[in-house]
Amino acid sequence: MSPVEIGLISVIAIIAMIYIGVYIPIALGVVSFVSIWLIRDNFQLAMNLLRIAIGDSVLEYTFATVPLFTFMGLVVSRAGLGTDIYQVMNDSFRRVRGGIGMATVGANAVFAAVTGSSIASASVFTKISVPEMLRFDYNPRFAVGVVAGSSVLGMIIPPSAMLIIYSFVAEQSVGEMFLAGIVPGLILAFAYIAAIMVMARLTPGFVGGKDAADIGDPTMTRAEIASKTIPIMILILVVLGGIYTGWLTPVEAGAAGSAVALLIAIVRRRMTLHGFWHALLETGHITASILFLITAASMYSRMLGFAGLPNELDAILQNYQFGFFAIMVIYVMLMLFLGTLLDTASIILIVVPLFLPIVELMNLNLVWFGIVTVIGAEIGLLTPPLGISCFVIKATLDDDRVALKDVFLGALPFAAVMLVVLILIIKFPVLSIGILN
Repeated sequence: MSPVEIGLISVIAIIAMIYIGVYIPIALGVVSFVSIWLIRDNFQLAMNLLRIAIGDSVLEYTFATVPLFTFMGLVVSRAGLGTDIYQVMNDSFRRVRGGIGMATVGANAVFAAVTGSSIASASVFTKISVPEMLRFDYNPRFAVGVVAGSSVLGMIIPPSAMLIIYSFVAEQSVGEMFLAGIVPGLILAFAYIAAIMVMARLTPGFVGGKDAADIGDPTMTRAEIASKTIPIMILILVVLGGIYTGWLTPVEAGAAGSAVALLIAIVRRRMTLHGFWHALLETGHITASILFLITAASMYSRMLGFAGLPNELDAILQNYQFGFFAIMVIYVMLMLFLGTLLDTASIILIVVPLFLPIVELMNLNLVWFGIVTVIGAEIGLLTPPLGISCFVIKATLDDDRVALKDVFLGALPFAAVMLVVLILIIKFPVLSIGILN
């Protein structure tokens, strides 16, 4: 077989292995290793490339952002800041039809700025938001759909694990990726709120519910609002403010954010020695898994280079004279298709190395391309049969009144909103990279 045929079979094998449940780094690493061995007929070369891939990942200074931001997110969750910001948002939107749904979106947007995990957001807000919406007679399908849709903000609004993974794969600055994610994340959050307003007016049966003011729940005092918002605002100011002003590198911002989050948790008496040790262990587990992912992705990129697949793909696209928008349509459609089968990290690790050389030849901004990639891949979190956020919500809720089908159907309008925002960012790149100028 030719190198291109071996490479193509390898990509198909990786997708199939991940779909049947093989651990992602194992699928990427093993298939890539064997493919390089077959292409060059040199076992020692494959071993040397594996050693280089492992060394490059471990020695990369910016990789320190992974454990630092992971630890910060875990501490923030333990400190109860997600619950606090939800209560404040809920109080702010209490007189608006569909207001609890809007409050969930707003709280998720703020929570995303200090956690960077869609799964964490889905888990936290399933516990605090869905029961609240059901208490106010909201449609259960709408309630879980709002949580599923807004949970993806955790992977777009920085700090984001997916933005970090993309920055390693594409060799881009983590700090620039974080800054580029701010405006698209906010646009998506406001688009969700606007969509809820429209749904509440045009399809009140799908939304359901009644105003909190109708039930007579007391409003929060200014002192209560301040006590619940100031800690998380300080944390956001330290992390994103430090990066935006240039006072802190992403690694330093992660360290400062972790220290501030730990201090907040201690002051609020939410952190014990046992909880601190558990957070450290969980940080280690998550960091090791991401390191394993990046190492395997490095092997995969090298395998694609040896096989010549990116060059072959570029030749095909040029032969059919595909322009910018045609290539973007193909790219987005491919991500949407893979989103029905694979998780976000897998999509980024498999697709980006294939299209990156083409994007570079077209002189497109790789930071903008990263935002497009993450949003496109994140839509997969809401689509069956492998919408991970939807599965997390169903497992966390454990309510017989809400079936998995209800979660997927409830999330469908929000997936459509994401697609519209993605098209806007493709059409107007300044929405993502304008903040860098």
